[in-house]
Amino acid sequence: MANVVTNVTAGKPNVAGAIYVAPLGSTLPTTATAALAAEFVPLGYVSEDGLTNSNSPSSTDVKAWGGDTVLSLQTDRPDSFKFKLIETLNEDVLGEVYGSSNVANDGHDNLTISVKSDELTGRAWVIDMVARGNRAKRIVIPNGKISALGDIAYKDNEAVGYDLTITDMPDSSGVYHYEYIQAAQ
Repeated sequence: MANVVTNVTAGKPNVAGAIYVAPLGSTLPTTATAALAAEFVPLGYVSEDGLTNSNSPSSTDVKAWGGDTVLSLQTDRPDSFKFKLIETLNEDVLGEVYGSSNVANDGHDNLTISVKSDELTGRAWVIDMVARGNRAKRIVIPNGKISALGDIAYKDNEAVGYDLTITDMPDSSGVYHYEYIQAAQ
């Protein structure tokens, strides 16, 4: 039954952090509120555009003689997430965008970024949100790789940001990402 009071929500970030990343193989959470393994690093603020998940199947239609569509075959179902990180002076953010081996800190917070064409590796990602009624929602991506980086705009009237697309690859169970929702405690 439809219930606007309990079933309609917005995707608000968890105030303690929203997007975390860790090396592949890190222990993944299996609930919406389990503590994250120590390897998970928070990536700071995300722009007000929030998070977008694209998970739309592509199909090829088979037509019979005469033009009727008689079969629709799913050819693809990519799963990706898009968001814009706006803590562009954060060393962990820079390491994700350019590769951690391409970011150097002299110990006095002076950073040098060497922009190279190195291929980025897959990472484990966790996205925490708070849904209506103070319910916790967590998305866990066991293997997601930065597959696109939008243009970086330097303007005096908006925050510099890294507009990332993360493309998910299936885990050993064929799952691209997990979603956990927990009732308010």
